[in-house]
Amino acid sequence: MPKHAPNRRGEAGVTLVELIVATAIIAILASAVLPIARFQLKRQRERELRRDLWEMRAAIDRYKDAADRGAFQTKLESMNYPPDLETLVNGVDVQGHKVRFLRQIPKDPMTGNTDWGLRSMQDDPSSDSWGGQNVFDVHTRSTGTGLDGSRYSEW
Repeated sequence: MPKHAPNRRGEAGVTLVELIVATAIIAILASAVLPIARFQLKRQRERELRRDLWEMRAAIDRYKDAADRGAFQTKLESMNYPPDLETLVNGVDVQGHKVRFLRQIPKDPMTGNTDWGLRSMQDDPSSDSWGGQNVFDVHTRSTGTGLDGSRYSEW
């Protein structure tokens, strides 16, 4: 029996319509994934911000506690709070030993730099400007709003 030529209808291949449908499905799926990825990225940056604020505030508290116990001398007007964040990184001399309270000043995940907003004990709690007497609290300079609806600068 002679062999016949293969039937053209039975050959495997992709038509233009199938290619357009597959591309449309991929585009729809990608448009659904993009907002989720943005949400996850924002949530991750918010977690970093909370962790960095907690770390710096804990360092400020450790400095204040050590100064209150008389481990080192501070200026009277400082109320035993650090004069700046660099002091927490550079440390202070305690009985001949350098004591550091913070390994490094973290980069603000919202602004991308280490220029944090500071408040001194003498500043008004709602003030955005730092009086410079001491560092009582730290906050981000970002004007953004968190996933919970609160302003980052109020965290």
